[in-house]
This record gives sequence, C-alpha cells and structure tokens, in this order.
Amino acid sequence: METEYTPPDGPLVVLHEDAEVLLVDKPAGLLSVPGKGPHLADCLLTRIQAAFPDALLVHRLDRDTSGVMIFALTPYAQRHLGLQFEKRMTRKTYVARVWGVPVEKTGLIDLPLIVDWPNRPLQMVCHETGKSAQTEWRVLKDQGDTARVRLTPKTGRSHQLRVHMLALGYPILGDPFYATGPARDFPRLMLHSEELRFNHPQGGHSTKIRAKAPF
Repeated sequence: METEYTPPDGPLVVLHEDAEVLLVDKPAGLLSVPGKGPHLADCLLTRIQAAFPDALLVHRLDRDTSGVMIFALTPYAQRHLGLQFEKRMTRKTYVARVWGVPVEKTGLIDLPLIVDWPNRPLQMVCHETGKSAQTEWRVLKDQGDTARVRLTPKTGRSHQLRVHMLALGYPILGDPFYATGPARDFPRLMLHSEELRFNHPQGGHSTKIRAKAPF
C-alpha cells in the first residue's frame, strides 16, 4: 500500500463557474480534503479556497481518481446539492480501464460493501453486514488484454467502483489498493469521473458537466 504522498502540481482546471456552483477537473493523486497530519494538508479543497474563498465541500473523490467535482459557492447551494447527493438525485458517470475483457457487454453489480477493518481504508464485499451497493457497467471498447468500461454507480459507497470491478474479476488498472500483478503496473489508477448531472440550486434546471478522461 502506498504511503508517500506526492500530489501533482498544476493549475486548477475550472469546468464551470457561476454564482452558486464551481465545477473542476480534479487531477489523479490529489486528495479531495486534507488528510491526517501536515504532510497531507495539500488537497483540492484548500487549493480551490485559495482562489475561491467562499467554496464549500459537497462530495469527494478518492485521491487516485480524477475528474468532475462540484463545490458550492453559497451555504444554500451546499445544502441543495448535499440533499441531491444524499437522496441519489445526482447521476455520476465514470470511465475506467480494467484488466481483462468481460464476456458480457453490460450488467449490474449488486454486492454489499463494508470496511475491511484490519486493512483500513480497504473495503470488501460482505453479505452479512455490508451496506447495499449497486453499479451499472458497460464495455465501451475491447483493448486486447484490457477493456474500457463505463461505470454508473447507483450508490456512493467508499471504493465502490474499485471493489465491485475487482469482485467481477476485472480490477481497475493501476489500482494501488486492489490490483495485483500486471494489472497494477500502470502509472495511475485508470478511473475518471467523466460526467456529473445535477439540478442547479438556482432554478432547479438539470445541468450536465463533463471532463474527458486523460487516458
């Protein structure tokens, strides 16, 4: 398990900004929020707040995942968006590259997840005490020993997409926690939050913001 934290250094990539919300393209390798200890203080939230002092956290992405993240710019917007995430009214779509090529081209993974306490922060499938978790998946492209897939989580459990694809037998490439052997030998976790759909806090209209996967 990796312990060294060397976040990428680069300018913020702003995808959309208005009076209520800010959407950015988070780079892989950068924490969403500060970790424990001063060596983990650098994160997307602090970088955002340096440029947008009123920015408020709404949700998170794993450190190694890249892609669309939304921040609120007013307390009202934070409450509005927070409820949408809580009630599963948002729609998040991810792109990933996985080891192996699924025989089926689409499916639904319905496996309950729980933290693997002796190996925190790892998660695991547990049918006795795990929390309900569902992920829709679809193969986009066969790439030889690997495949490009689109993942649509129906729930928002920690490491859900990573553990679900591992349980299916197709670990996400470059995953420092769950991939082994040649599947792990990639420069980054090949998981990207490609699109977020939400109801805008100002007026309630459906809004879709995308960021193209860098792999």
